Amino acid sequence: MHKFLPVTAKEMKDRGWNQVDFVYLTGDAYVDHSSFGCAIISRLLESRGYRVGIISQPDWRKKESIQVFGEPRLGFLVTAGNMDSMVNHYTVSKKHRQKDAYSPGGKMGLRPDMATVVYSNLIRQTYKNTPIILGGIEASLRRLAHYDYWQDQVRRSILLDSGADLISYGMGEHSILEIAEALDSGLQVGEITYIPGTVYKSKTLDMVYDPIVLPSYEKIRDNKKAYADSFAVQYKNTDPFTAKPLAEDYGTRGYVIQNPPAKPLTQQEMDDVYDLPFTGTWHPMYDSQGGIPALEEIRFSLTSNRGCFGSCSFCALTFHQGRILQTRSHDSIIKEAIHMTEDPAFKGYIHDVGGPTADFRQPSCEKQLTKGVCQNRQCLFPEPCKNLTADHSDYVALLRKLRKIPKVKKVFIRSGVRFDYVMADKSPVFLQELVKYHISGQLRVAPEHVSDQVLRYMGKPSHQVYERFLKAYEKANAKTGQKQYAVPYFMSSHPGCTVKDAVKLAEYVRDLGFTPEQVQDFYPTPSTLSTCMYYTGIHPLTGEKVYVPKDPHEKAIQRALMQYKNPANRVLVLEGLKLAGRMDLVGFGPKCLIRPERGSTGEKTKNRKQTGKNHNRKTIRHTHQKKKK
Repeated sequence: MHKFLPVTAKEMKDRGWNQVDFVYLTGDAYVDHSSFGCAIISRLLESRGYRVGIISQPDWRKKESIQVFGEPRLGFLVTAGNMDSMVNHYTVSKKHRQKDAYSPGGKMGLRPDMATVVYSNLIRQTYKNTPIILGGIEASLRRLAHYDYWQDQVRRSILLDSGADLISYGMGEHSILEIAEALDSGLQVGEITYIPGTVYKSKTLDMVYDPIVLPSYEKIRDNKKAYADSFAVQYKNTDPFTAKPLAEDYGTRGYVIQNPPAKPLTQQEMDDVYDLPFTGTWHPMYDSQGGIPALEEIRFSLTSNRGCFGSCSFCALTFHQGRILQTRSHDSIIKEAIHMTEDPAFKGYIHDVGGPTADFRQPSCEKQLTKGVCQNRQCLFPEPCKNLTADHSDYVALLRKLRKIPKVKKVFIRSGVRFDYVMADKSPVFLQELVKYHISGQLRVAPEHVSDQVLRYMGKPSHQVYERFLKAYEKANAKTGQKQYAVPYFMSSHPGCTVKDAVKLAEYVRDLGFTPEQVQDFYPTPSTLSTCMYYTGIHPLTGEKVYVPKDPHEKAIQRALMQYKNPANRVLVLEGLKLAGRMDLVGFGPKCLIRPERGSTGEKTKNRKQTGKNHNRKTIRHTHQKKKK
């Protein structure tokens, strides 16, 4: 079994090291698995000969907690973990969550709010000049000025608030190796200004080639139109082949410069990353606390791709992983699957084979790997691009190979299937095999809404496409003689969604004949197109004004309408129907959502009719008894 990287000074010295090159400080528990960013970056550096020590979930109230290994030779690598720490801590209603899946035993409270900033400031109090490099999704999505939902304000680049020197944004493999090589060569961290996929500070623009100068922080903080304009420029510069450097002005502090994204990994590079010597589990120090819950979700799952050209407005992947698909080879995935079957805990079930979108296995068109993605056009929205290559044959071939592996009983697909991409594929083979082999009773899909107006703001296909998919899904089930259901995910209170739209969704739920157990309110997280709309009331790519349901009471109404059968929601549902002018849905008909209030005209009429029926029954019964006598 492979060794974990050192987590104590003793373990460092047991390896014969007097000092580490990098201290990797993370807000997650230490899990040495390829689904954890900490594991990938630390193992990648190790493979190039660098010595890395891990400090997981340090006590941010004590300086000693980040001094475990002393001062590293090259620098500190800091991340909040696999999730933004604010999303990890709070629900969309800003209430504290009860469980942290990335902490031992699911315990909450082992990392601070804005963990990246807090950890970096703690380091800087002790090590004044040691390079600090930020990474992970929290830093990646806050790399430039951004709207912060929890404080309801525009915050500066996290680079300034943290006191760090560099951000390695996106997935980070290319940029972190270049940073390490530069530091190892003796280059000062302030001179590392040339690496794709990084963000740095500069007093001037003298050394920046052909930058796009964004509106100043002061301007976007005070002007929502300027914020939306700045976001639109950033959104169009997320492609590694076409993006230009972006410069954000901070007045006397100078500029924060974002270099273009790093190039996507080749398939060989992806294979090499997933072939690193991961132990595949959490550090033994967590055994007594019940382990790390997040690992259980992905322990027997396989990552086959990265990136997503779906470009949903509410998703941060465009800013983080990018729109260009990167895939592992079949051999790499099968090798990992065979290794998985040797785990004593493996019961024969591979839980997932996918990524951000399970059924994407190649770039959406041939030109993307040389010319990049289009700046002013999306691959699937509003309709599939004429250049789209909708082909599941490679994915089908991979799944067939996995099903043949000894000890594998079932291969599930759980990470999400793009139904519009399925419908764009002229071959029915994938859908047929999906239904026959890769689901168990239910297929979870994400139409998100039924109003085409709302779907347009979401960047999702029209509702008609989803209806066509359902018919194809039913047909595929009938062909295999199975009865399996499609379980849709819906979202309430997205920008552009009015109460009338929420009522329309409630009617659809009624006609489906089921009540969603959980309803997801739109969550404004940093650096998504939807969050920009939420904050500004402007669609940044079109300039049009967008209605935004921000009032907590209205959001509660929209959420309640989807669960109208719950008696606790009755008052809110009634209010929503009144606001939408849909009182026709209050009554006793099969299409009504709720019954009238007691004492109302409808209730009295019903009672009178019921009383008349009861009176007639009594008369008939009395007459019948007299005849018997």
